[in-house]
Amino acid sequence: MKKPSVSLLSTRDEVVSAGLFSSKPYSVVSDVYTAMNRGSLDNIHIPHSDVYFVRAALEKNTGFYFPLNAVEEAMKVEGWRDRKGNRYG
Repeated sequence: MKKPSVSLLSTRDEVVSAGLFSSKPYSVVSDVYTAMNRGSLDNIHIPHSDVYFVRAALEKNTGFYFPLNAVEEAMKVEGWRDRKGNRYG
């Protein structure tokens, strides 16, 4: 069985219809639950809330539903900083 795929420039509907909405790189929920079950939550990367807000703004303004890792990496390249001025990444 061939795994469904979508491009970086996919809409939310395309991601949902491909069955990828709740899986990496669009969501970390399954990884979080697996890590909780194994007791290894410290070993999992959960993106900062800023990443989710930026992705929502991108979707609103472009219509595309970007993977979390792509949004986070772009934010780091652009010099994303926390409220105290510390740089992420």
